[in-house]
Amino acid sequence: MSPGQSTVSQSLHVPLSRNRNYRLLWISQVLSGLGLSATVLAFPLLVLALTGSAAASGLVLGAITTTQLIAGLPAGALVDRWDRKTIMLSCEAIQMVSAATLVAALWWWHTVPIPYLVAVGAMMGICGALFRPAEDAYLPRVVPPDQLSAAIALNVARGSVAQLSGTTAGGFLFAVGRFVPFLADAVAHGLACVLLLFLRVPPREALPAPARHLGREIMSGLRWVWGHRRIRVTALCAMVLNLFITAFFLIVIVLLRARGMPSGHIGIIAAMLGVGGLLGAVAASRLSQVLSPYASIIVAFWGLSVLTLAAAFVDSGWLLGALFAAMALLPPTANTAIVTRQLLLTPDELRGRLSSVLAIITGIAGAVGPVLGGLLASALSGSHAVLVCAAGVAAVAVVATLSPTLRSFPRQPVAAGLITETSSAPMTDQHDGVRKGD
Repeated sequence: MSPGQSTVSQSLHVPLSRNRNYRLLWISQVLSGLGLSATVLAFPLLVLALTGSAAASGLVLGAITTTQLIAGLPAGALVDRWDRKTIMLSCEAIQMVSAATLVAALWWWHTVPIPYLVAVGAMMGICGALFRPAEDAYLPRVVPPDQLSAAIALNVARGSVAQLSGTTAGGFLFAVGRFVPFLADAVAHGLACVLLLFLRVPPREALPAPARHLGREIMSGLRWVWGHRRIRVTALCAMVLNLFITAFFLIVIVLLRARGMPSGHIGIIAAMLGVGGLLGAVAASRLSQVLSPYASIIVAFWGLSVLTLAAAFVDSGWLLGALFAAMALLPPTANTAIVTRQLLLTPDELRGRLSSVLAIITGIAGAVGPVLGGLLASALSGSHAVLVCAAGVAAVAVVATLSPTLRSFPRQPVAAGLITETSSAPMTDQHDGVRKGD
């Protein structure tokens, strides 16, 4: 364990509710998430109001996800190279300025060119690609190892609260005025930036200044993820699971629409995912202490398998909403266990790249899943398409159940660098800024 990590463990052994740095980080990202969710909802509403084009709306929203995926790998390497607090501050400041320019344009000219909206969306995607791995890598220095799982669970709950509240607020704010959601976003990011200024965390251990090469640093992160069984197996299982679950959600929405359910009712049913996710995140902190990582993963995978199968035989939209909520209850505990062990397994100098690689894996699954769902919904009846997704989820659950790697997950979190395993990939060398044996 590095001296900096030891200092964190000794000085931050207080409840999370009294951990000043964690409170600042958590509150700042509740505010930032509220503003971001309001803006993501306001973007298509604004484009439709300006042009009436659904394709243009998709182009603006697509710019966010596309740039986030493209920037993911280099962003992770840069997070491990640069000061992480500075990255987080810069991302919040850039998003504040971007939102403020939209406010100014809508206030003075009552319109914004679509290419500029695409550029703002791309900037949001780049900031997201940088901020997430920076925060993930920073978190183990904010809380001690034995509180990391609780902090991760609270961060998941934070995201659910921000998404539910921000999405709801975005629609109402847009009704007040086209510029109002973006004004709220600018204020939220500005306040988040101010809060982050007051973070005080022991500095990272100084390493010899290596010769920097972004390509080699990216490859070292990829080798680290692929070369460690626990990270590799959980990432692949999560990717395939997300692929079928996101396909399933689209199929259900298409099925409900085909049955004549109003769009408003479909929106309420879909919102049950957020409610279930919030409740699951709140429970994850306690459940992750009761269940072993393996048990939490298996419960989540088989629970999703059973609930997905049940959806094929449910005709009531409201019962499907209840199934959505139940499905969202299960993953937070498994995610908390997995992410905690992944962060503790990975040296500090590689945590940014770990987070970025995992974000890209889940992002690809999230992007391809709806395409798969659309193809299945077009080729098969609704019930049969749901059954295909259920079979895919069950197959992942079987693999996870039989996996000796998942069964070997340590039950209790341990200090960073003390989780060991046999790896097929060599440790990175001095050129990547990581000393052998870290």
